[in-house]
Amino acid sequence: MSATAPCAGPSPIRRPLAAAALLATLACLVFGLLLAGAGPASAHAALTGSDPADGAVVDTAPQQVTLSFSEAIAVGDDSIRVLDPSGKRADTEAGPEELSEGSTVRYGVSLHSGLPDGTYTVAWQAISADSHPISGAFTFSIGAPSETTVALPSEGAGGGPVGFLYDIARYTAYGGFAVLVGGSAFVLVCWRGGAASLPMQRLVVRGWLALTGATLVMLLLRHPYTGSGKFADAFDLAGLQSVLDTKPGAALVSRLLLLGAAALFTAVLFGTYARREDERERKDLAFGLAVGGGVVATGIAATWSMSEHASTGIQTNIAMPVDILHLLAVAAWLGGLVSLLVALYRTPDIGSAAVRRFSAVAFGSVAVLAATGIYQSWRQVGSWTALTGTRYGQLLILKVALIALLLGVAWFSRRWTGRLTDPAAAEEARSDAAGEADDVPDDVTPERAAQLARQRAALTATKKKRIRDADPERSGLRRSVLAEAAVAVVLLVVTTMLTSTEPGRTQEEAAGSSAASAPAAGGPVNLSLPFDTGGRNGKGTVRIGIEPGRTGSNDLHVWIDGSDGEPMDVPELKLALTLESKDIGPLPVVPDRLAEGHWSASGVQIPMAGDWTIDVTVRTSDIDQVTIDKNAKIG
Repeated sequence: MSATAPCAGPSPIRRPLAAAALLATLACLVFGLLLAGAGPASAHAALTGSDPADGAVVDTAPQQVTLSFSEAIAVGDDSIRVLDPSGKRADTEAGPEELSEGSTVRYGVSLHSGLPDGTYTVAWQAISADSHPISGAFTFSIGAPSETTVALPSEGAGGGPVGFLYDIARYTAYGGFAVLVGGSAFVLVCWRGGAASLPMQRLVVRGWLALTGATLVMLLLRHPYTGSGKFADAFDLAGLQSVLDTKPGAALVSRLLLLGAAALFTAVLFGTYARREDERERKDLAFGLAVGGGVVATGIAATWSMSEHASTGIQTNIAMPVDILHLLAVAAWLGGLVSLLVALYRTPDIGSAAVRRFSAVAFGSVAVLAATGIYQSWRQVGSWTALTGTRYGQLLILKVALIALLLGVAWFSRRWTGRLTDPAAAEEARSDAAGEADDVPDDVTPERAAQLARQRAALTATKKKRIRDADPERSGLRRSVLAEAAVAVVLLVVTTMLTSTEPGRTQEEAAGSSAASAPAAGGPVNLSLPFDTGGRNGKGTVRIGIEPGRTGSNDLHVWIDGSDGEPMDVPELKLALTLESKDIGPLPVVPDRLAEGHWSASGVQIPMAGDWTIDVTVRTSDIDQVTIDKNAKIG
């Protein structure tokens, strides 16, 4: 399109249909391609380590299996399952036990005693703090690896048909929110005459219906989405109750309640306000609608912020308000853009003043988006490597490129806006048509009068459409805004994908933690040392696990079993590490008691690789004590 003269283009009647078909086709293509390539939603939390580690071979059966995560998670009774080589449960099925310490998020499950040698499978599933389901599986072996009949799950949590439908509902919810909030703001701020426009009323109401329907679908599918993946579980009342007890469930219910208030707002806007003729009363009502609508819109935006990325990670007290502002700015800009497109194609009534007011609103929205977007980018990415090397960072680059393209197209729209004139001819045509409609002979029957009125109404609509399409400036602006809306469709899809993708900062931190805890070539160090203090109940076995078993920081676990094989508590337990070949040590280690017969110490530093001697002092009474030692190659 030329910046000085519009192209001839298709016939006036076909232009709205062509525009709608183009947008619908583009939306379907973008949704299909992006959703097909997206796969199950990535999540904020990630597994950073386990004991035993993935693929480890231990000499003796551990008493429990522990998993560490990068962020806080929500777990259920069956969130961690350990299966023996035949597929039977090897854990006690008592549910995960929280073993978190400080910033380390760790959960463990107890195992049955006397487990035979072979390969065991650990399958886990949880919900991260930003509401997305996560899952995975790994294996470890006791004694030596063996064949196993357990099939590792090929599909992650949140996938399958339920996950696909849930993702569609998420996209629909964001689109409905933009249309509902942006359309309402467009009518109140830019074009108050639009309150009486049927196309504008239909647009905003459809936005409300889309957001409400999508929210209901998400609430019903939440339980199968984070659990079994079966549609039938959507109507499980116990599952629905468990969803309502979670942060995402509370957010969805809050959104539904706020949408009830939004329905009342919409009824007043397109009912009482549209019919009010006194200008002063209209101003007072517009002020009340602006305040009330702003509160409701902010509340709806907060239902996303309180349950997704902004609610977890660093600086949540700042991130949540910033995220709310970001969502409102997106809705005001993109929803207003769709409203302007509908007004330009479906009615000739909108004038240059309303378009210029929207241009000012769009400029302010872009300024807010830039400020909040920079902060969110720093918070969720944090480094150049995360920006270019993670999926989140690559989507963010694409989003910035789309915004730049959208601003470029908007520049052309602004040029057309400067040349736009108010539709005085259309106003005159409506007045003439109204006069003609009133000029009905007195001697015609009521049926004939109604027929004449319908004919004149059709003729008036045709005249109005001809006047609208004959305006070259208005025609150029419509095409420019149509191009903006096409880019906005893609931008909204990419923005929605960002909300379900693991942030680059977290992905890098999780990868770093995984690398730091990766076992050396020989795997984690596992030792078994029998002892006898000489006193009553003084016999037992000390089992030691050091992970990852290399230089640097290590996690050390100690289990003590009595002569009967049951966990055994002792009054005192001390360890020391010595590397005699380099005259290093003894390095004392005082582990903390976690549970009966289980002690742990994190951050145990191994300064260099070598054959280390591990001394263990066990005291079973005031006078009965023994020190035993064993050599282990570490690093």
